[in-house]
Amino acid sequence: MKKPFGLFQRFGVELEYMIVDAETLAVRAEADRLIKAESGELDGDVSRGALEWSNELALHVIELKTGRPAAKLTGLAEGFQDEVKYINSVLSKSGARLLPTAMHPWMNPATDSRLWPHSNAEIYAAFDRIFNCSGHGWSNLQSVHLNLPFRTPAEFRRLHAAIRVLLPLLPALAASSPFVEGRRAPLLDMRLETYRHNCRRIPSITGNVIPEPVKSPADYRRDILKPIYRDLAPHDPEGILQEEWANARGAIARFERSTIEIRVLDIQECPAADLAIIQFIVAILRALVSGGLSSEERQHRVSTLSLESLLLNCAEETGRTWVADANIRRAVGIDSRSGMTVGDVLRKLLDAVAADKPDWRPIIEVILEEGTLSERIVKTVGLTRPKRDVLHGVYNRLADCLHRGEQFHP
Repeated sequence: MKKPFGLFQRFGVELEYMIVDAETLAVRAEADRLIKAESGELDGDVSRGALEWSNELALHVIELKTGRPAAKLTGLAEGFQDEVKYINSVLSKSGARLLPTAMHPWMNPATDSRLWPHSNAEIYAAFDRIFNCSGHGWSNLQSVHLNLPFRTPAEFRRLHAAIRVLLPLLPALAASSPFVEGRRAPLLDMRLETYRHNCRRIPSITGNVIPEPVKSPADYRRDILKPIYRDLAPHDPEGILQEEWANARGAIARFERSTIEIRVLDIQECPAADLAIIQFIVAILRALVSGGLSSEERQHRVSTLSLESLLLNCAEETGRTWVADANIRRAVGIDSRSGMTVGDVLRKLLDAVAADKPDWRPIIEVILEEGTLSERIVKTVGLTRPKRDVLHGVYNRLADCLHRGEQFHP
């Protein structure tokens, strides 16, 4: 068995995109055709050098990911961008293209979604039987996953504590889901809102989205995974879902590969924006884990309910959200006597961890100055119930941004 990687020695990145009609932007359930066109078969991932493609639960979603853990994040944006352009060239033969953002703005999942029917179909069928995957929370959400490794129980404890206190701030960087079924959604990060309800039949699976504080892998298995498996058992007698990935918290331990996977990030308008957000997150986590921003004990002391409350508020208002809890501010290294907005917290963190002005900093500055992608979309659309052609025009621009690798500006 290979020795696990230590903290920040490798990175696993996964980006999900919708396949849509190039003219109408309606979802096209043909990820299987795309995969077969490239590899000649439907089982397994499509390997293209350092990156791979794979299916997701919904047949209109394709995932691009690092085939093996990457030794560095620099250069990944360019690699993902090349894959986007290549996939678009393949899809163009059937009149389709890729569309970014975390939710399709007018898709009706009850009529427009189809589940992946090929390899591992029994897993998707089990989810559908238990939770009914025809809703937005299963069939209409595209996200970014970031996997970070740990080697020892002590590294797991430090990394988990740091990720836990950072999660509530992330919608202020990554929200990209402001429209659903043709209307302005009540939250700027509507994907996160639908995601947190998709397993409500078995509440232990998602918990409070923010994971509980744990001091060791053994604590994690006892306090988080064991209750999930216990509660799933009556609904899953064959044990199909008795796996670590059934845990739906905003960050989950993947002990089989010695990583923690962050799952609260909406997909952006281009890979460069996604990788800039990831690099900012990693820079903050490095400082948190090292104790440069706050102590591990201070991070552990913040209550799950306080972090959940901030996360939900941030999903609604992103950077304008008020951080009133001094324990949260101190846990991420902000020692202020009075409250401040999430946006201000992130600006201070940017100055603290990116003072040498790395290449990704200008992209983060656009997000902090002009707003999340959700806010930029809302500003461009300008209406809460826009006509279809207005939404189509804006999202067609977003598809162009994805193809060209450009940030979206109102």
